[in-house]
Amino acid sequence: MTVQIPTEKWVGKVHEVQLGATSAEGGTRKRTVIVGGESTLPFLHFEGEIPHRPAIAIEIWDKKPAEWSPALLKVWGDLVNDVRRWAERAVQIGADIIALKLTPSKGEEKGYRGVKETVKTVLEAVDVPLIVYGPGIPEADNEMLVEVAEAGDGERLALGLCEDKNYRTIVAACLAHGHIAIGRAPIDVNIQKQLNILISDMGLPLDRILMDPTTGSLGYGLEYTYSVMERLRLAALQGDRMTQMPMICTVGEEAWRVKESKIPEGVPTAWGEFETRGVAWETITAATLLTAGADIVVLRHPQAVEAVKQTIEDLIAH
Repeated sequence: MTVQIPTEKWVGKVHEVQLGATSAEGGTRKRTVIVGGESTLPFLHFEGEIPHRPAIAIEIWDKKPAEWSPALLKVWGDLVNDVRRWAERAVQIGADIIALKLTPSKGEEKGYRGVKETVKTVLEAVDVPLIVYGPGIPEADNEMLVEVAEAGDGERLALGLCEDKNYRTIVAACLAHGHIAIGRAPIDVNIQKQLNILISDMGLPLDRILMDPTTGSLGYGLEYTYSVMERLRLAALQGDRMTQMPMICTVGEEAWRVKESKIPEGVPTAWGEFETRGVAWETITAATLLTAGADIVVLRHPQAVEAVKQTIEDLIAH
């Protein structure tokens, strides 16, 4: 007896967004990454099209991230003191995209003269697309990302973060120099949709917007994040144009800030080995958010990158 598997048909689809531009497109990338394009829920290939697999970005900083977990600093070693070598190594271990975090230095709060040089250094070191994050301080983000946009003119960088109270300057820089804006909302469907509308109203095409719904890690709001991402994706597939942007999740940032990933001693034995605990935290968080609809996950630990890549392969194969 043949069993007919019921399938769902949707009227909408996610916009495709291309990160990076080749020389023919005005940039210098030898590899570009396209995300989005889905016309069904994550990994349900039998119901619709999923033309592009999720991409993995590896996060690097322009300076040694002293506040990172000892486990992360150990695995990256002295590479954290050299942004060029760090970027090169990240690509060697499988990064589809480099996610560069910029941090202000004492005395550079005005002008941020080193930002352009840092971005150019990373662009010269690797041939994959680049995401650039500011320090997360509105005034500094605006000043630094304008410099970044000029330095990477035509490279189709993804710049973030745009938020509902601070997006105009960053979006204007994206419009002027051909980049992509990342809009972040605080785990809220309505605010995310409103932010998308505000960014779009400035004239940025919908295929140059990524959504960051904000990520909660395992044990710290992951279920709620999953629910919000699922609702955004269902709205997109039901035809809501202002929720049809691909989603990006900063998994490493969230997974490695929790105490389970940062404290090596004085914790219950049941927590397991410190060296593997954080990797497991990051991997499980990423795998969960991929099944919620993440198109890009930003990771920190090389072992997590390997595990998440295998997870994606397994989910695509079955």
